[in-house]
Amino acid sequence: MANTKEINKTFTIGNDLTVNRMGYGAMRITGEGIWGPPKDKAEAIKVLQRSVELGINFIDTADSYGPNVSEELIAEALYPYPKDLVIATKGGLTRTDPNVWPVNADPDYLQRALEGSLKRLKQDRIDLYQLHRIDPNVPYEKTLEFLQRVQEEGLVKHIGLSEVTVDEIKKAQEYFKVVSVQNKYSVDFREKWEDELKYCQEQDMGFIPWNPINAGNVGAQETLQRIGEKYDANGHQIALAWLLQHSPNILLIPGTSKVKHLEENYKAASITLAEEDMQELNNLKQSPK
Repeated sequence: MANTKEINKTFTIGNDLTVNRMGYGAMRITGEGIWGPPKDKAEAIKVLQRSVELGINFIDTADSYGPNVSEELIAEALYPYPKDLVIATKGGLTRTDPNVWPVNADPDYLQRALEGSLKRLKQDRIDLYQLHRIDPNVPYEKTLEFLQRVQEEGLVKHIGLSEVTVDEIKKAQEYFKVVSVQNKYSVDFREKWEDELKYCQEQDMGFIPWNPINAGNVGAQETLQRIGEKYDANGHQIALAWLLQHSPNILLIPGTSKVKHLEENYKAASITLAEEDMQELNNLKQSPK
């Protein structure tokens, strides 16, 4: 993939939104089970403000985080927003209980979800609006037609997808330009989506791994920690550094509710892994889930 000696620090979404590749995912600034307000609201506000201080200018959220809580906190902490800050949000999942995420990509529901996000984020237009999931109970074409329409109306600037295959991306491209894909992906969970990552790189689409620090098997944790010792880093930092070097179109959105962890994650952007360490991580046993 990327040359380890030439790691681009930025990526341009949709040819006009240049962001630092180390971003922030705002799911964890909610309550347990991604439900309700955070236990420590003051710390959550500090995390958002510190992220901007560090130079992070890409924040990923969703109306379903809380629900609504994450978007509300972003506005409370950062509005009026820095000029270069890109806030990406998502619609298509509803909430009924902690850790429960029913899918709903019906156009009428998505319309209400988008309007809610615009209001909570205090914006006239969402820079990057992502379909959280394809709804098996709604014709995909109907959802795509909705996204096409709201882009034409100027309510969203760019459109991304989440948990999609290459064929599903190609279908969406018949309706609008897809600028990003957000799939579960990490150093030890990547076999499922390698084709999608490659396609996104070929198409100059951003690839946004969710759960980027999976470390779902003991072998991965041990290897990451051992390599980390060479760089005065922990295993999580090495997992993030590997992603940045693995492919130049990867945008990272590690989430946390603690300033200390935010700063640790951000340091991963300054780690350049040696080729032999990249190769060892490339050969890691993959987690089944």
